[in-house]
Amino acid sequence: MRNIFIICRKELRSYFVSPIAYLLLIMFALIFGFFFWNSLGYFVFMGMQSQMRGEQFPMNLNEQIVRPLLSNVGVIGLFFIPLISMRLFAEEKRSGTIELLTTSPIRDIEVIIGKWMAAVALYGCLLLVTAINFVFLFKYGNPDWKPLAIGYLGLFLQAGSLLAIGTFISSMTKNQIIAGAVTFGVCIILWVLEWVSGYETATWAKVLAYISVMAHYESFGKGVLDLKDAIYYATLIFVGLFLTSRSLESLRWRS
Repeated sequence: MRNIFIICRKELRSYFVSPIAYLLLIMFALIFGFFFWNSLGYFVFMGMQSQMRGEQFPMNLNEQIVRPLLSNVGVIGLFFIPLISMRLFAEEKRSGTIELLTTSPIRDIEVIIGKWMAAVALYGCLLLVTAINFVFLFKYGNPDWKPLAIGYLGLFLQAGSLLAIGTFISSMTKNQIIAGAVTFGVCIILWVLEWVSGYETATWAKVLAYISVMAHYESFGKGVLDLKDAIYYATLIFVGLFLTSRSLESLRWRS
């Protein structure tokens, strides 16, 4: 565990000593801030319109603001996850330091988990930035915090699984642009696979829908903690990290 935390700390430091982390945090905050401001403005506008017409407006902050906003966070993450994961191993290969890692006394799995944990920690910082907006919602409103917490847990697990896949893709190339582009494509595919179930009921369509990362976030978005969805994300994380270990092992044999 000590080696894992050393690798994780080193990788996190490399994010924050460069403009990468700060640029991602600023852009993520600005994009989500606009979504939050727009959703809150629409909510207030519809409430005022309903009062003027003498109608009763359903004031459900969780359903009308929190849940849609958390779904938006997942969509925004599709663009930021490749930017976080693309450099994990591709940069090591480009700079030639990958040989030092593969020949060091640190085991491959420790390097992989350490780098993945650093990427997850950076994404956690992005989620923390979005949580600041909800502080104002709790100050001036009265939403239920439990569905919000479960929704954030789902986003964290979803990002962890996609970052594990991005880690594997980064280990296969020395070009960060290629790693980022392929990771983005895979993330999009895993996101939209659920669409097939909208018009097809065959077994293959159900299998594709089950593979979709979005299908397993729905329960989290509703504030329901479903064990099978958590197991799905954990399995995807394991598969991504396992494939990365095989990729590094093949690199060791080639060298």
